[in-house]
Amino acid sequence: MLVFASSDHRQHHALEVDGGRLIPSWECPERIDSIEAALVGPHAFRPPAPLDHALVASIHDAGYLEFLASVWNRWVAAGEQGEAAMALCWPTRGMDQERVPTSVRGQLGFYSFAVDCSVTPGTWAAVCTSAALAQSAADAVVEGERVAFALCRPPGHHATSSQFGGYCYLNNAAVAAQRLLDHGRTRVAIVDVDYHHGNGTQDIFYRRDDVLYCSVHADPTHHFPYYLGHADERGDGEGVGFNHNEPMPLDTGFADWSAALDRCLERVVATGCEALVVSLGVDTFEGDPISHFRLAGSDFVAMGRRLAAAELPTVFVMEGGYAVGDLGRNVANVLDGFEAVTTG
Repeated sequence: MLVFASSDHRQHHALEVDGGRLIPSWECPERIDSIEAALVGPHAFRPPAPLDHALVASIHDAGYLEFLASVWNRWVAAGEQGEAAMALCWPTRGMDQERVPTSVRGQLGFYSFAVDCSVTPGTWAAVCTSAALAQSAADAVVEGERVAFALCRPPGHHATSSQFGGYCYLNNAAVAAQRLLDHGRTRVAIVDVDYHHGNGTQDIFYRRDDVLYCSVHADPTHHFPYYLGHADERGDGEGVGFNHNEPMPLDTGFADWSAALDRCLERVVATGCEALVVSLGVDTFEGDPISHFRLAGSDFVAMGRRLAAAELPTVFVMEGGYAVGDLGRNVANVLDGFEAVTTG
């Protein structure tokens, strides 16, 4: 399998607020080290092509992109001393949610939604390369590859068209899906298997019928992102019926989880999708330090087999997974399970 990867992700290692503490982010560079170590040998690694900024601009708000590109330098120019730029105030209920502040602190709140996400000197470079990896994997599939894997970091599925949060800045899965559409696919499915609901991906495509978004995730009534991911969120306007959520209770094991995945894949087939983007989070693992599902390492092989059974050209885009010691093995298991089906 082609794996698109880059060392540029090392330029980004942010801080987050977790349980009332300011800590180095769980979304750390060592995650990619673990995955690369498990994939080197059986898989062919390639660097990404340069990012098509027009493609990213078709997904994300222009003001938001300008903010991300400039925020660190503005933070320093304003005399801020923190090693990471973080928001302190957000436009919540009762406030003007449309007026963009002029100050860098105000814009940090306007363009973000969570304190688990901050900006450091190399963040913009890292997120651009991460999106370029997704773009390049999609291009490989357009050019005839059955499957390609974008080893994205930072991840992307929480990033909305105009806000960052949940460790995510640019929505890599959305970039891959749009790239496939731009090159001739009429409908693309995004199947999100991360523990957390991909609120950003849902938001981007919620009113569209050319992208089917399906997600199996922790019930948002008790877990991040809390305010999206419920079963009654089915799309709006032309997008009605093209958003499908499978919220699951804490401690869900593979039997119930895989039944929900099968329901998602049935929709992929029923809606006539011509390509598949997988938001590959493996934080459903029983040993993940910030999640609460109970999938064993061997279950990820079965996950890959199920995804391959859709028989669609497929782009895997890396999302979450924070049990660093097991992360590479779990990702490799998904890819190995997929390839076992596609190679016969």
